[in-house]
Amino acid sequence: MHTSPSAMCDTCGTALSRTRQTDGSQSRARYCSNACRQRSYRLRQKSGGVQAGLDGELLTQMSSLVGRAEELVEVKRLLHESRLLTVTGPAGAGKSRLAMEVAGQEARGRRSAVSVVKLGTVEDRNAVRLRILEALGDEHDGGPATSARPDTLLVLDDCDHVLFTCGALLTELLPERPRLRVLATSREPLRLPGESVYSVSGLALSDPESVGSPADHLRSDAVTLFMDRARAVAPDFRLYRGNASDVAEICARLDGLPLPIEMAARLIRVFPPAEIRSQLPDRLNLLTNGWRLAEQRHQSLRASLEWGYVLLSPLEQALLRRLSVLPGGFGPDAVAAVTADVPEAAGSLPKLLVSLESKSLITPMEITQRDASRFRMLESAQHFGRELLAAQDEEASVYEQLVDWLTTLSLPLRSEGVVPTAALNRLAEERVNLVHALRRLADGHDERQLLLAGALAAVEGAHGRGRDVAPLVQHTLEQTAADSRYRSVALEAAALDGLGAEPGEAAKRIDQAVQEERGQGRTPMLGRLLLHRGTLRHARDESRASVDDLRESLEIGQRTQIDTLVALSRGALARHRLESGDTDGAERELQRSLSVLREGVAPQWLSAVLSTAGSLALEKGEVTRAEEDFSEALRCRAHHHADAARALEGLAVVAVRGYRYDRGVRLLGVAERVRSGGYRENDWWRGRVQAAHDRALRALPLGRAESWLEAGRTLPWPQALSLALDDVSAQPRPGAEAAHPLSRRERDVAALVVEGLTNRQIAARIHVSVRTVETHVRHIRTTLGLRSRAHIAAWAVQQLTGPPEVSAGAIPGPSATSATPRRLSDPQDMLRGVRIGGGAPLPRVPDA
Repeated sequence: MHTSPSAMCDTCGTALSRTRQTDGSQSRARYCSNACRQRSYRLRQKSGGVQAGLDGELLTQMSSLVGRAEELVEVKRLLHESRLLTVTGPAGAGKSRLAMEVAGQEARGRRSAVSVVKLGTVEDRNAVRLRILEALGDEHDGGPATSARPDTLLVLDDCDHVLFTCGALLTELLPERPRLRVLATSREPLRLPGESVYSVSGLALSDPESVGSPADHLRSDAVTLFMDRARAVAPDFRLYRGNASDVAEICARLDGLPLPIEMAARLIRVFPPAEIRSQLPDRLNLLTNGWRLAEQRHQSLRASLEWGYVLLSPLEQALLRRLSVLPGGFGPDAVAAVTADVPEAAGSLPKLLVSLESKSLITPMEITQRDASRFRMLESAQHFGRELLAAQDEEASVYEQLVDWLTTLSLPLRSEGVVPTAALNRLAEERVNLVHALRRLADGHDERQLLLAGALAAVEGAHGRGRDVAPLVQHTLEQTAADSRYRSVALEAAALDGLGAEPGEAAKRIDQAVQEERGQGRTPMLGRLLLHRGTLRHARDESRASVDDLRESLEIGQRTQIDTLVALSRGALARHRLESGDTDGAERELQRSLSVLREGVAPQWLSAVLSTAGSLALEKGEVTRAEEDFSEALRCRAHHHADAARALEGLAVVAVRGYRYDRGVRLLGVAERVRSGGYRENDWWRGRVQAAHDRALRALPLGRAESWLEAGRTLPWPQALSLALDDVSAQPRPGAEAAHPLSRRERDVAALVVEGLTNRQIAARIHVSVRTVETHVRHIRTTLGLRSRAHIAAWAVQQLTGPPEVSAGAIPGPSATSATPRRLSDPQDMLRGVRIGGGAPLPRVPDA
């Protein structure tokens, strides 16, 4: 037995002897006697139960913890329910900071002896094992557990690279030590029996639609963190109207992740927020100012991302690089498309996606309308992946695969007489990816950009945003050859985008599109183009030319057996019959048209035919039926303001004929604003609207009439929609799902708000991301015109209990017995008057 006096007792400093065991292993005794061991334990308890790791790190943190109050409570709850809890999340999410805060609170509360083991720089398996055992106070590796051991919390920080070693040791320790609990941080779970997993993501971001002043941005945890760290280096920095949106955009572009937000905030000493925001495309070279003494992977954003990348298998690395070209998210079909050049990935895509999700590199999104899975990658990870893609000389081939796949999705615009609703919805899911691919093609002459631009315009046009992509469509027409097979698709998009602002240019474009397509024969697409041109010519009072186009469109639809094209052509021809005085002929055409269209067609198509049905009912004096038809038409176009003008005007005419002059004038004001710069109507319809306008103004005092007109012109769209759909007694017709102002998922979220759940708890309940829930809550508030979560809760409860008797006002809220939105006098009335189950007060609704 060999001894050496080099070691000292941790309590009294007495020299210890180190005994070399016969098996050759070494273990350091920490105390000279049991008395010193007990004295050390009492000192730890007296000082707050803190037992630091081998590096002597104290659990008191130097920086404030911002925006993790909810997570802190949840982690502590889970830690007391489970003996092994792993906090997971992407790089820079603040996993370690959260774990240290939990450990500090445990120690200060004297509930446990706390040991912290930092594993970020430890790679050797034996070193990892020894460090953990020494932190637990073991003199011998794997020594027996004793009942005298105190409750112990062991924090294993940064286990990513030593998961197997940690897992093997914990499998030994936890059964032997019933009073030991383990809190681990890693980008993926340990995957051990009995393990609980808690994922953290980015901090809450600002809601652009509810921000009225710079102070409103500070309700966002991400902005609060930015300001806290910015003022630490620039005490005079303040948030004001000129820089608030830049700060909020920086936080959003950094996905709300604390590490890159802190790095960006410290740049305030050198750059103003607007300049930091403009440099974010080069964020990997910009954000390199981590704390000086931090571990290497926390020194820069790139180092943080590289840390996780090197731990991936070669196949996972290849997949990560390719997914970076899909900024709008992706499903399995998109993943298969961009990995077509990786044969070994074909049979293991589900496994690879699960692996990347478990490593916090991709995040599940809400299940789509097709009940298909979908994922997204954080923006910083996208930049990192595209940088690696270029470094590996894979960029050109992967983008080629992406463009090929998007082109295939867009082909219905070229081949179908009426683009199926399912195809448009599918393209809508890929909207951001379409934009990204078009930017990639923008400098070249690839003819596929014509088709992709047409697809993007069709998606945007379905939501009333067609003019936003008009310059892009025009650019593709200028960049590509005049004889391209996709040129007619882009010309069609350009014509539809210019209908309101430039009707003459729109007519020129649609003529060019028809001429281009005639060269291909009498194709289904030619039928669609003739339908568009016939409608445009009708609005320009070119009746004979319009009828010729519509009849040819009808003939093409009949020959190619495209029932929807036939039905739409009949609906448009019914308008001509109506305006020529043939009401019976118009009714016959409409009956044949609507019976087909109600079975499933894009809402914008059905809306036009329903407005014709409403106009026919007005001509026949059937005011109630007209109100039903115009209301249904408006619901079809509830999110497409410009094309909703005819339905609004129809409801205004109905109101005036029913002597509801105030309502009629307000609706005329709304329609006037909606139609401003939008699609114009022909003289026949304008004459009837003008007659209603004149009648209402004669019936009302001049000042009152002008006041109501101005009120309609300035009414926000959600309230305008509620006003237009108010007092309609008819139930929506079968299949009219759009009658409800909220989607099914939004109604589910509203119901969970009533239960008092936070966004994170709602996300866990319905298996979506927190950001998805935030989007739903924002859309609910915007659609219903509500100002807070409490108002959402009141509205949702109202659906279950029926509305209280209140006077009409400005805030919409559909009743329990009708899909038509009703309105309450004020949001506070909702909170005062609504009770659950007829008597119980509303639950407390948290702010986030």
